Amino acid sequence: MRPTVLAFLCAILAVPAAFAQSAGYRIQPGDSLAVTVLEDDTLNRQVLVLPDGRISVPLAGTVVAAGKTVDAVENAIADRLASNFAVRPSVFVSVAGLAQPFTGTFPIYVLGQVNNPGEVQVQPGTTLLQAVALGGGLARFAATKRIQLRRTDSSTGKERLYLFNYNAVERGGSIESMITLRQGDVILVPERHLFE
Repeated sequence: MRPTVLAFLCAILAVPAAFAQSAGYRIQPGDSLAVTVLEDDTLNRQVLVLPDGRISVPLAGTVVAAGKTVDAVENAIADRLASNFAVRPSVFVSVAGLAQPFTGTFPIYVLGQVNNPGEVQVQPGTTLLQAVALGGGLARFAATKRIQLRRTDSSTGKERLYLFNYNAVERGGSIESMITLRQGDVILVPERHLFE
C-alpha cells in the first residue's frame, strides 16, 4: 500500500477519537477510556464504560463516567486518588474507542407452521402480524385461530401467553394484530387439528 493512502486511512480512523477528545463530547456507555496516572504507572489502564455508566479504577473505586466530559472524569479520578498520594496526582483520561451504535434491530423467534421458521431480526415497532409475514407467512397446515405470542416478563421471569386469531384479521381486523414485539418474543403457530 502506498504511504499516502496509508496516511489517509489512518487520518480517517483517527477522526472519531479526535472528536471525542473535544471539550463538548459526553462519554457514553460502551466507550473505552485510557486512564494514565503520571505518579504511578501501575494504575495506567484501558477501561470500558459499563452499561450503568461507571468505570472501575484501582484505588479510586467506581467512578461515574457516562454523561461527563473527559475533563470531569479526570478530576473525579484525581479526587478519589488524592488520599493515596502526598500531593494530588496528575490524571489524564482519553477516549480510546467509541461505543458501537445500536443497530436498531433485535431478535424474535417464529416457530411452527410458518414457511421460514427461526430467528428474525426486527425493527422496534414491528407488530405480531408483520413478524408472521417476516417468517415467510403461514404454512398450509397452520392453526390460524390459535397463533401464540409467548413473552417472558424481564422483571418476574414468568412467561405470559397471548392468543392471536388470524382469521379475525382477515375478516376486518383485530386489536391483537397490533401487538408490538419485544426482544426475545416467541411466536408459535401450531398445526391445525383434523377438522379445524
